Amino acid sequence: MMLFTGLWVLIVYAPITHWVWGGGWLGKMGLLDFAGGTVVHITAGTAALVTALVMGKRKGFPHTPMTPHNMTMSITGAGMLWVGWFGFNAGSALAANGDAGMAMLVTHMSASAAALTWMTIEWLKFGKPTALGAVTGMVAGLGTITPASGFVGPAGGLVIGIMAGICCFNATLYLKQKLHIDDSLDVFPVHGVGGALGTILAGVFAADTLGVFSGQGYAEGMTMASQVGVQVIGVLASGIYTAIATFGLLKLVDVILGLRVTEDEEIEGLDINQHNERGYDL
Repeated sequence: MMLFTGLWVLIVYAPITHWVWGGGWLGKMGLLDFAGGTVVHITAGTAALVTALVMGKRKGFPHTPMTPHNMTMSITGAGMLWVGWFGFNAGSALAANGDAGMAMLVTHMSASAAALTWMTIEWLKFGKPTALGAVTGMVAGLGTITPASGFVGPAGGLVIGIMAGICCFNATLYLKQKLHIDDSLDVFPVHGVGGALGTILAGVFAADTLGVFSGQGYAEGMTMASQVGVQVIGVLASGIYTAIATFGLLKLVDVILGLRVTEDEEIEGLDINQHNERGYDL
C-alpha cells in the first residue's frame, strides 16, 4: 500500500491542492475551502469508496459483527483528533488572528453539535446512544466544518454540525445496510459526504446577510447563488477526478503487487501475517 499511497499523493492530492490553493482554476473561480473540504475530505472519502468497491468485502461482511476491538483506544484517539483539529483548521489561517480564533470556535461547535445529534438519532432509532456513535458523529462534525471554518460564524457552525450529524449518520446506514459496501471506517459517509456538505454550506453561511447566522461575507461581486454554484463545481470536480484516478491506480497496483491477501491470511489477521505484530487489549 506504500506504493499506492505515494502514487495517490502525486497524482490525486497534489493536483487538487493546486486547483484549490495553488492559484489553480477552482481558486480563481472563488471556491471557498478554508482547510480542506475538497482537498482532504472529499478526496479521502471518494478514494475510500472506490477502494472498497474494487477490493470487495471482508470475509463475513455484513453478517458478522465487526465492532472495534478496543473502545478505550477508540475514544482516546477521537479525543486526540478533536484537539488536533484545532490546529488543522485554525492553523490554516496562517496567523494568530481573528480568523484563526473563529475557525477554532466553529470547529468546536460543529463537532459538539454533530456528536450530540448522532447520539440523539441513535437514541431515537435504537433505544440508546453509543460511545462509538458519539465519536463518529464528532469526526463527521469536524470534517464537515473544515472547508467552512474560516468563513462562517458560530450560529452557522452550529447548524453545519447538526446537519453533519443527520446526513452522515443516514449516509453511513445506507452505505452499509442498503448497498452493503464494506467501508470499514465509514470514510466515505463521514469524510466524503461531510466534506461535500460542508463545502456547499460554506457557500451559504459565509454570507453576511443572514443575521445571527452570518459569516465573513463573499468576495466582491459574488451572490449566494453564484457562490453555491462554485462550491458545487468544486465538489464535483474533486470527487470525479479522485474517483477516476484512484480506480486507475488501484488497477495498476493490483497488476504489479496485488491488492488482496489470501482467505487464510485474512482469517489469521493482517497484523500477524503482514506486519508480525500482535495487539493486546488494555
